[in-house]
Amino acid sequence: MAVFTEVTLGEAQALAARLNLGSVQNLRGITAGIENTNYFLSTDAGEFVLTVFERLSFEQLPFYLHLMKHLAQRGLAVPDPQADEEGQILFELQGKPAAVVNKLRGGHQLAPDIFHCEQVGAELARMHLAAQDFPQHQENLRALSWWSETVPVVLPFLSPTQAELLSAELAFQQNLAASASFAELPRGPIHADLFRDNVMFEGLPGRERLSGCFDFYFAGVDSWLFDLAICLNDWCIDHANGRLDEARAEAFVRAYESVRPMSGVEHRLLPAMLRAAALRFWLSRLWDVYLPRDAALLKPHDPGHFERVLRERIARPWHALTSL
Repeated sequence: MAVFTEVTLGEAQALAARLNLGSVQNLRGITAGIENTNYFLSTDAGEFVLTVFERLSFEQLPFYLHLMKHLAQRGLAVPDPQADEEGQILFELQGKPAAVVNKLRGGHQLAPDIFHCEQVGAELARMHLAAQDFPQHQENLRALSWWSETVPVVLPFLSPTQAELLSAELAFQQNLAASASFAELPRGPIHADLFRDNVMFEGLPGRERLSGCFDFYFAGVDSWLFDLAICLNDWCIDHANGRLDEARAEAFVRAYESVRPMSGVEHRLLPAMLRAAALRFWLSRLWDVYLPRDAALLKPHDPGHFERVLRERIARPWHALTSL
């Protein structure tokens, strides 16, 4: 559990009162996540999640929170930020930004099969289309410019072979980003972190239905293909070796395209974007391991996992066979 800011019951009660949520019945830290402080907040009005933001600023957060509200208003199952009587959805706790959203029903599916991948693929496409007319704009803060700044910082901690791989992949992605094909990729607000632990399902085993997607705090404007690649690298792989499960990957892409057919350039650049998605998370995990922040019970994710994924995507480029 990452608890960077210890929220007192009194602080939680004051915020709940401002939001007309009644009395706080229970407040407990959430045993997941390494970016923000999160608590389950039980009140007279129901179950909520209280987040204190540790890296994002008061200036950056309106994009994320209003994007969630935009999607919720269009019928997507996402957390809906709670507003006070003046319509405010961003607050302050101990000098840091904070927000309260409704708690989604269901639980995680950490061993997904084709059935789960199809649902997430279709929902991701619906999310992309629903966000097209979102009026606010903020670039993906963990995209190429961040990679370029962060690679030199982590290189001294790596072995020569790791440093060579990281530097070579950054150069590959920089060249790709400068290409005419890359400029053709459709763009819009993306989730950018829709891993298995950020999606909820409910129902009987084998008959679960997707009940919600959450943790939009890495969202930003980027290519829709990058968002798809991030999902494929988590939902459709063998975690032991990082290889794609092609049956799950094909099902995911087919379901996505049943809602939003991909362009020819998206199909052509998918192998390169799978590499980009692996690089992004290998780099952020290296950052968390070698340049950690103080937090109660913070346990960074293993960066070796996405190093393996990147090596696999380079060695075995994958092209989706399906196209509508």
